[in-house]
Parts: sequence; C-alpha cells; structure tokens
Amino acid sequence: MGLPMTIEMAKKARELSATGKNVISLSLGEPDFDTPDFIKESASQAMVENFTHYMPVPGFTDVRESIAAKFKRDNGIEYTADQIVISTGAKQSLLNIFLALVNPGDEVIIPAPYWVSYMDQADYCGADVKVLPTTMESGFKITAAQLESAITPKSKVLIFSSPNNPCGAVYSKEDLAAIAAVVAKHPNLYIISDEIYELLNYGEVSHVSIASFPEVYNQTITVNGLSKGFAMTGWRIGYIGAPEWIAKACTKFQSNFTSGANSIAQRACKAAVESDPSKVNYMVEKFAYRREKMVAWMKEIPGFELETPPGAFYVFPRITALLGKKFNGQVLETALDVSMYLLEEGLVSTVPGDAFGLPGYIRFSYAAAEAELEEAVKRVKVAVANLED
Repeated sequence: MGLPMTIEMAKKARELSATGKNVISLSLGEPDFDTPDFIKESASQAMVENFTHYMPVPGFTDVRESIAAKFKRDNGIEYTADQIVISTGAKQSLLNIFLALVNPGDEVIIPAPYWVSYMDQADYCGADVKVLPTTMESGFKITAAQLESAITPKSKVLIFSSPNNPCGAVYSKEDLAAIAAVVAKHPNLYIISDEIYELLNYGEVSHVSIASFPEVYNQTITVNGLSKGFAMTGWRIGYIGAPEWIAKACTKFQSNFTSGANSIAQRACKAAVESDPSKVNYMVEKFAYRREKMVAWMKEIPGFELETPPGAFYVFPRITALLGKKFNGQVLETALDVSMYLLEEGLVSTVPGDAFGLPGYIRFSYAAAEAELEEAVKRVKVAVANLED
C-alpha cells in the first residue's frame, strides 16, 4: 500500500519547488482559509479550563451530544450521544467502520470516482472491491438500477461521498430515495455515507443525508468532520453517527489505536458544530465565485470537457481528447501522463482520475487565491497548446 496519489502528487510538486521552480499546487484538498476565530478562541479557553487530560475514547459526552444535536438540526437524523464516535479525522472514522464491518472476502461496492483511501481501506480489510464507474454524462452518480445489479449475497458495504471528492457531484433527495429503496431490500448491506463536504454546497442540489430515510437508518453510518467546512484540516477531528452496536465496535478499535481524539480539538469541535452553518458562508461564497471562474476558464482549453460541479471545491474535466498527443516525441497515453506533463512543463500540480478510479479525467482543486488559479489555468492552456498530434 503506497502513498495516496493525492499526497504523492503534492510531494512531487514540493520536490520541484525545492529546485527553485514556481509550482502552483492544485492537488491537495485543503481550504486556503484559516480556522474561524470563534473556534480558535474556544480552544484557547479549553486550555485555560485545563481540558488537557485523557478523555473518553469515543469523545467527551457533551461534545457527542452537540454533534447529535447538529445531526438533528442539519440532517434530520436522530442520534444519541452513544451513537456518536469522535476520531482523529474522518479518515480514522472510516477505517474504524471498515474494521468493524468488513471481513476478508466480503464485497465492498464503491462508485467511481471515489476518494483515494476507500480502496486502500477496503483492501486492508481483505475485501473484494466492486467499482461502479460513472461518467460526466451521468453527473458522476450511480443509479439505483446499477447498484441493484451489483449486489450479491457477499455485498457488505456501499460507500460513497456526497458532495463528492473528486468531482463535486451531489446526490439529490430523489437519487438517495431510490438507492435507499434498493439497500433496504438487502438487510446485510451497510451504507457508509461520507458527508465531509456537506457545507460546501452551492445551492443547485440540496444536501440530504441518506440516514434520514427511515428504511435504511439502521443500515447507515454517517461520516462527517470539520476539515473542509470549517477550515480545520490540522485539528484532525472527524465523527460518525451510527447504530449503537457499530459505534461500540468502532470505539473498541479506536481504544487500541489512538484512544480519544485530541482534547483541545474536541472543545473546538463543540464550538463549530453548535454554530449556525451561516457562520462559514463567507468561505462558501468565495468558493462559489472561484468555481464559476474555473469552469469558465477551463472550458476555453481545447480538449477539456467539464460541467459545473454542484459541491466540494474541485473541477474534474475529462481530458481524453489529449490522450495520444505528444511532447518532445513522448506520447501522453494516460491521465497520469497528462498530470505529470502539466507538472513538469506547466508547473501546475494536479491529480489524475486514475487515482479516483476513473481514468481519463484530472482533478484540479480551486481552494486557492483567484490570482493563483488564473495563472495556473493560463499555464495549463499554454502547455496544452504545445502538444503535438
């Protein structure tokens, strides 16, 4: 199991920068904002109040109660504190769930494009992975019929993110209702719903949590966290809402790996989830503006095809028209080749769709200043123009 390609591409960009090259990195999914002051102030106060000791493995009770209240307020899901587990980032939350549910030989169904770690975590648990590919034309979403045809008696987990990383797709209420109806017919199948980008939604498709459908409530684990919506990547706080037996199993695994998540970060988490989501609207509005700019600029690049993504902070253009083109006699055969070309010749770091299970596409993050984004697209446009047939 190597480094995820998102991290690998960021590493290559840093190495190139270290040689004196001015590389623009659009490869990592991190907001370019600082954590809001009201959250930092709550952390400072927590230190004054000496929240500096060991904490319960699943998290402080009052913080879990605040997360449960957030789920009810924002998502229409009823959880008790005993159904919440706070972890060191949503990545640990996901691995806890995989370890609790998946045994060697079980099937894990993953729609593509998918976040890079789903595949590695499923592999780690010995699962047989079944990838369901999508296209730009399908809105990068699977259909209920596609899911139904993929399910076998060995199917244990369906995992997906909405809003989606890497493409920004959002499953509508109607989409999720159809998927829920299928899953409800298979009581041994569980849904892991990754909602880490929940707040980064630009209004075209409302965010809905699939656990809010009663027929799959007991089959769904909802995963969320603070990194994306609150610009808290370094605080490392993720959390789940789940059937109580799954929450207890996750707590057992976590107790042997890391114990409870950072005590100060948990107090900051309480301030974040108790706040009105409108407190971070300034970030959402800025991302929405950049999204419009990025889509417009990229549509001017020959060989790039894309639609406007309704969520997250990525554009995911299809670049198959560039495959087969050459530079200095070298043929670009894959999206990875194109990404490496854009890095080495255009000095722009991206991530190829291969990393997300969907070859022929490239992910660009627009979590960067507008001037930086504009310069990056200019460089890409020049690099593409320099390719030969």
